[in-house]
Amino acid sequence: MDSLTQIVLGAAVGEAVLGKKVGNKAMLYGAIAGTIPDLDVLARNFVDTVTATEWHRGFSHSIFFSVLFAPIFGWLVWKLNTKDIATWKDWSWLMFWGLFTHPILDAFTTWGTQLFWPLEIRLAFQNIFVIDPLYTLPFLVFLVLAMFQKRTSDRRRKLNRWGLVVSSSYLILTLILKGFAFQKFVSSLENQNITYSEIDIRPAPFSTLLWTANVDVDDAYLIGNYSFFDTKPIHFESYQKNQTLLGSLKDDDKIKRLIKIAEGWYTISKEKDQLMFNDLRFGLLSLKQHEKQFAFSYQLTPTKNGVKVTETPKKMSDADGLFQSLWQRILGN
Repeated sequence: MDSLTQIVLGAAVGEAVLGKKVGNKAMLYGAIAGTIPDLDVLARNFVDTVTATEWHRGFSHSIFFSVLFAPIFGWLVWKLNTKDIATWKDWSWLMFWGLFTHPILDAFTTWGTQLFWPLEIRLAFQNIFVIDPLYTLPFLVFLVLAMFQKRTSDRRRKLNRWGLVVSSSYLILTLILKGFAFQKFVSSLENQNITYSEIDIRPAPFSTLLWTANVDVDDAYLIGNYSFFDTKPIHFESYQKNQTLLGSLKDDDKIKRLIKIAEGWYTISKEKDQLMFNDLRFGLLSLKQHEKQFAFSYQLTPTKNGVKVTETPKKMSDADGLFQSLWQRILGN
């Protein structure tokens, strides 16, 4: 999830664990703990694109990391707050839950998380987008209201608890919505006599009212969108895999790792003799028909030392097209 959401979750967890003893400091250090796992993005400054992508939501998002570093961070916080009645154990417990709930929440997104690192198992339930105002904003309101209550107040604890309950309930609701959306996609494929080998669905950006499906149909992928306000059949657009364009590059180590990262959901395109690797798991840059640009694409440049992989940079103008097409599509077809 986005940084704000993880800060809110960490602060609420910190309050639940230690708020009665240390007041708003519990929220502060909980928020810090909820931010720490995402510092793995700094790896991009030191390693190549593929390695940094592999490391993201890996070690720092694992149970092992939470257990290993909670007492270390807890000791540091304890030393900084020796006048408080909270013990090293108290602070360690707060840090553990702040660190651990971060990857648990991330497991519900499309990217997922390698919770059981070093095992190569990535949990990705794909029922909530990385930014979802319906999850974050009510949670934030309850947290802010709790922040201005006395630390020993029952009202403070109730407000914080309500924030955790409402946000968790919304997560459960999104799983139910995903189930309904999945059935709609399957029914639509059957009604259109489309034979497929695999289907993968996820929420569209910022909303769980609109869902996107990737459908494997042998030499191509179909991509379709379904809104709960739709009145017409789902339209699926075809994207050729073109994976043969890789040629001998498919045996390159970085290409193999990219394919693994994309979990096999990828296409290859060619633009002015430049090969592009498109990761389908995160969809297109807009929901307009005939959109060709994917949210995550990588330039593949052959060199003497193997393939150089460069992620295509995002532009602010890309978001403008997405927001406009997203709102129109949510309202139905």
